[in-house]
Amino acid sequence: MDVVTMVLEGVLRYVRTIALTDWLDIVLMAFILYRALKLVGVSRAANLGRGVLIFLGVLLLSYVLRLNSINYILRNIVTTGVIALIVIFQPEIRRLLEQVGSSKLGSINPFAHAQQTSVIETTIAQTVDACAEMSVSHTGMLMVFERNLKLDDIARTGTIVDAQVSSQLLKNIFFVKAAMHDGAVIIRDGRLLAAGCILPLSHNVNISRDLGTRHRAGIGMSENSDAVVVIVSEETGAISVAIRGMLKRHLTAQTLEKLLTNELIPSADEDEAAERFRLRWPWQRKNGKEADGNADEQR
Repeated sequence: MDVVTMVLEGVLRYVRTIALTDWLDIVLMAFILYRALKLVGVSRAANLGRGVLIFLGVLLLSYVLRLNSINYILRNIVTTGVIALIVIFQPEIRRLLEQVGSSKLGSINPFAHAQQTSVIETTIAQTVDACAEMSVSHTGMLMVFERNLKLDDIARTGTIVDAQVSSQLLKNIFFVKAAMHDGAVIIRDGRLLAAGCILPLSHNVNISRDLGTRHRAGIGMSENSDAVVVIVSEETGAISVAIRGMLKRHLTAQTLEKLLTNELIPSADEDEAAERFRLRWPWQRKNGKEADGNADEQR
């Protein structure tokens, strides 16, 4: 009992020495670790953790057994370990920086927002009509709906179109003998930005083997951005949607329309919450305008 009391007293004395800045430091480190795990993925983080532990165990063992040559090599590897991790996780780090840099609040102009919503609703309706017809004819299709993260690098791999989305236009682009039918189209703010674009393939080993290159490209695009990707299989005619690396397959036209509406058009509650946030923080309203101005310049 005395030992327990001594331990508790020691812990309390240690806690009293922790300043407010130390608690802030702990909270920030925990948040950064959480974001890193979420960004990298639980499975990849677990594999990385096991690899680091094995490496440190070998380093310690080489020191205890006095394996000087191996210990020297491993210690030099440690000095370059940070650079190695940056190289290995370059796509994830780049995606995180792009998400931070492209984050912005919506427009404070309610009329402009309503007009934009109407354009997106029309685009969704035309997309659903095109998907339904191409599903019947087994015409392959790959559409990327851009959201907060700008996809200018992907758009530059194809042909800039900048046209209003229509069912007929989509069917012409993905017609089997068309020049750009093998690529993807990028939709930005309800307009067809580019066609014939090349998407990054997913390296997820758990993807079903019956999925082809078109599905792997769609999943890869959703893994590397916050985009919503619509896929129509050329082999089966099945309609699928990839979001955040997850693939929803065998969708009906009605389900596709509902899913795209939920993902691309914010609800009234979200708009009201964003408006309250802007009214509560005036300085954020200014930053929101600047972000919108930068986005306009990019267009």
